[in-house]
Amino acid sequence: MLIGPTLGQYFAKRFLTTIGVVFGTVFILVYTLDFVELMRRAGDAPNASAHLMAWLSLLRTPSVTEEVLPFAVLFGSIATLLNLSRRLELVIARSVGISAWGFLQPPVIVALLLGVISVTLYNPLSATLRHRAATLEATIFSQGSSLSRQNIWIRQRSIDGQAILRASSAIDETATLVNVTVFLFDDKGGFLERIEAPSAQLFDGYWELVNARVMSLNEEPRAHNSYLLATTLAPAQVRQSFTAASSVSFWQLPDVIERTEQAGLDARPYRLQYEVLMARPLLLVAMVLIAASVSLRFFRFGGVAKLVLGGVVAGFVLYVATEIMQDLGGAGILSPTVAAWLPGVVGSLLGVLALLYQEDG
Repeated sequence: MLIGPTLGQYFAKRFLTTIGVVFGTVFILVYTLDFVELMRRAGDAPNASAHLMAWLSLLRTPSVTEEVLPFAVLFGSIATLLNLSRRLELVIARSVGISAWGFLQPPVIVALLLGVISVTLYNPLSATLRHRAATLEATIFSQGSSLSRQNIWIRQRSIDGQAILRASSAIDETATLVNVTVFLFDDKGGFLERIEAPSAQLFDGYWELVNARVMSLNEEPRAHNSYLLATTLAPAQVRQSFTAASSVSFWQLPDVIERTEQAGLDARPYRLQYEVLMARPLLLVAMVLIAASVSLRFFRFGGVAKLVLGGVVAGFVLYVATEIMQDLGGAGILSPTVAAWLPGVVGSLLGVLALLYQEDG
């Protein structure tokens, strides 16, 4: 039997309220801990103040709490279902012919909507605030640019021929490479020369390699204070490619993936992040189903505490499995699509299987 609109709205409101309380509690806890840590670091920064540290912590917190949303859904769903069961509201719902599949419709819809909102609205907001927080933090604590991506390879074609650039790392928020080696080839693929430099910066139309050392097959090694290498890459294009995938908004990811691939860089982290965000609604639904599988037992039967503990453990196992899948996807062992969607699919199927066993034997 399908649940009625009035009862469905009541259940949905209860679920949404409890999940909101859990998420808000985690948000305040993360904000407080981050604020205390920033105040500890503020002693070494003359320009730091309590007001500024509070603002910086507020900018940093959304990106952290975005990762704990699945747990907020899990704990909120468990708390709501246990409360409904304790107050015999689920018993009354069952007495009029509504099965577990009926009164689980509202929380599943709530989880789907929360997933969509978190991806389309909350994620872009947290990415923007995270970028502003990084800029403000560098200003307050007088930090220089930090190294971001490691072991970078770039393939390009220009009027100078074909070139492959390898760098040990890139400086965040810039188009500057560190410890650069360039292999230059002619149009037919024949090797021309090898160039080594401590750093290389991309400008419009060319790379500038500082203190470069040029080696070729037929000449002695040559040293250049500044060596220019033509390129068709744009600084903004490469600068965006060096940004961490978690710092890119959901709406910007498709464009970043395309530009990263055009630059000859590895776009796998951005593809994985995009697929992970796309799969988030399903992951939240899996959390609801796991919560339901351990929270529908009547209190008079006893053993509720053990079931709840099992549900919490199952949620953490699913989270760990999600992280492992993402690591495998980032390493190229699994495709980004499989790595992102597999935990949500498996978690949902296991939740449905547990509910089928409990409800239908």
